[in-house]
Amino acid sequence: MRLLESELAQADALPLASYDVIVQLAEAPQHRLRMSEIADRVLLSRSGLTRLVDRLAREGLVVREPCVDDARGMYAVLTEAGLDRLRESARVHLPGVERHFVRAFSGPELRQLGQLLAHLAG
Repeated sequence: MRLLESELAQADALPLASYDVIVQLAEAPQHRLRMSEIADRVLLSRSGLTRLVDRLAREGLVVREPCVDDARGMYAVLTEAGLDRLRESARVHLPGVERHFVRAFSGPELRQLGQLLAHLAG
């Protein structure tokens, strides 16, 4: 993980935590998730997530929108700039995942790992 983080920093790409949040938004319907949904999907505390989303919003990568059916709830919505930044960062991140993780396993081991992770996901 430190190697991935370092490679992203050297390339002036998104930090790993930001990358994770933006990927969650990119994969969500309409590129939007409630803050509580994001918190359930990433490895950050709720307060850490709030600070991170605030920073992403200042950078123009996400916007916050209120939930119309819950006055206390907020959505984070990925902007076009955020999607562009994700694409740029993926050019560094995905080869790094290949180099540092995927290559460590044989084909059968990767299949087994996939089965085990699918089992955990339920």
